[in-house]
Amino acid sequence: MPNKTAKPAAKATAAKPAAAKPLNVKPVTAKAPAAKPAATKAPVAVAPAKAPVAAKPAAKPATAPKVEEKKVVTQRQGFKANEFVVYPAHGVGQILAIEEQEIAGAKLELFVINFIKDKMTLRVPTAKVANVGMRKLSDPALVKKALETLKGRARVKRTMWSRRAQEYEAKINSGDIVAIAEVVRDLYRSESQPEQSYSERQLYEAALDRLSREIAVVQHSTETEAVKEIEAQLAKSPRRNAKAEAAEGEADTDAEGDTDDTDGDDSTVADEAA
Repeated sequence: MPNKTAKPAAKATAAKPAAAKPLNVKPVTAKAPAAKPAATKAPVAVAPAKAPVAAKPAAKPATAPKVEEKKVVTQRQGFKANEFVVYPAHGVGQILAIEEQEIAGAKLELFVINFIKDKMTLRVPTAKVANVGMRKLSDPALVKKALETLKGRARVKRTMWSRRAQEYEAKINSGDIVAIAEVVRDLYRSESQPEQSYSERQLYEAALDRLSREIAVVQHSTETEAVKEIEAQLAKSPRRNAKAEAAEGEADTDAEGDTDDTDGDDSTVADEAA
């Protein structure tokens, strides 16, 4: 009998070691998740370190010395900065500066001329001032001669108005102060004379504006004072009567002719030819 009970006990003890084996496998499975943290190495990006390379633009300031190429010039062709001059097509203007610009790959020196009344700025190559007819202001003696011209008798051709208008425009744009004074004298109308046509009035005002501006600058006065002086000289001139004015108006509608207005002045033909 004792032998039978001993066998089951042996079996029970033999079974215990078999159950302990699975305990040794569990620690092996726990190592697998520990390897995953290696994926955290991806965020380590070295690229941001390249940002400091942006310092290259510091080399661009090397172009700054180009400003030194602009030379400050105060005089060219006998004209100075801040000087008043006469540009034939626009009248009296002031030289603001003499600057150098690059145009179409070529460097040019330019007069920067400002016309205050016209609110316009003009740039004229210094090498072409003679071609465009730009000149200095008239001297006081020449201004006096122009004022004396205003006191003379009006000299008007009996030709078509279109031809006379072209002659007047040519004189106004010539830049000659005496020629401009002649236009003012010939187109002036007193209160006792017939009114001017629209085109006549335009030419008269253009000539009066050119003349008064130059006189004002030369005499260091205002344009209003210059206009009053011009009108005072015109009032001294012998005026043609209304009958002569009416005859002239009729001549404008007739065939074109070359006969001068007979106003008793023998120098009329010579003046118009000039």
